[in-house]
Amino acid sequence: MDTKTALRIERIQTVAQDVKCFDLVSVNETELAPFEAGAHLELQLPNHLARSYSLMNAPGERHRYQIAVHLSPASSGGSRYMHENLQENDVLLASLPRNNFPLDESDSVRHHCLIAGGIGITPMLSMAQRLNALGRSWELHYGARTPAHAAFAAEAQALAQASGNRAFFYFDQEPGGQPMDLAGLGAAAPQDTHLYCCGPRGMLDAFELATSHCRERAHVEYFTAKSQAALEGGFTLELARSGLTLQVPRGRSILDVVFDAGISVPSSCREGICGSCETRILAGAADHRDALLSEAEQNANQTMMICCSGAKSTRLVLDL
Repeated sequence: MDTKTALRIERIQTVAQDVKCFDLVSVNETELAPFEAGAHLELQLPNHLARSYSLMNAPGERHRYQIAVHLSPASSGGSRYMHENLQENDVLLASLPRNNFPLDESDSVRHHCLIAGGIGITPMLSMAQRLNALGRSWELHYGARTPAHAAFAAEAQALAQASGNRAFFYFDQEPGGQPMDLAGLGAAAPQDTHLYCCGPRGMLDAFELATSHCRERAHVEYFTAKSQAALEGGFTLELARSGLTLQVPRGRSILDVVFDAGISVPSSCREGICGSCETRILAGAADHRDALLSEAEQNANQTMMICCSGAKSTRLVLDL
């Protein structure tokens, strides 16, 4: 069951060009559910859109959730609504925190390299605070167009200085500015270092290329779809628990067909980046198009994101 909680917007701040920070608290003034570094919230907006945002405050805080939202020029209503319509004391429904971008806290990891582009700084702030609490070694590489676009740069620098760690900043639209050398960072990372990257699509693609030799130590979080959705259709879909057999036509996703049949499934992004619609596969082969499952998990063929993935087989049986 997809549990929702009511949150009140306690404070809204403009923290950089086109970036606003939202402090969310319980409407009942009770403690909030705990979360881990890298987790996100799914907010149900009054304009009937659901959007996911990374939590940026310190894990262990139970009095608030803190998120930041960049106003996307290509917004389909999510970030624009957050910026232009929401006010302090408005109430929103939210999912419990979910984590598709966890920090590896095992003792074998001696160092953490945090790489952020633009609003991708938000999960890195939570990770840095967690690593400071654990007394662990880390470094941050943060890229933005200009200092005016770099939300929370001062906070990131303060976190690094407080723990004897380092933060590096790159402003590629400033005179003399240099882009981040992702290939160099990937090549130089020792075996006991894990790398984490969150930012725009181009950065993530470059990061995955730069860390192709150490995929098991490289972690990414996508804000947009990694691949085009599988909408070729032409296969039979069986829903085991519901006892339904359905046809998936060209141009329709599995999620669309399931909804049309009256079956309720948690969903949000429809791009394979939030994990809400992850569903267990009972038979058949999925055509995976999500940005969450690892290559090994996709090859295992045990679950799939039905918002964007299709079928390679003519018959697909799901635990729905």
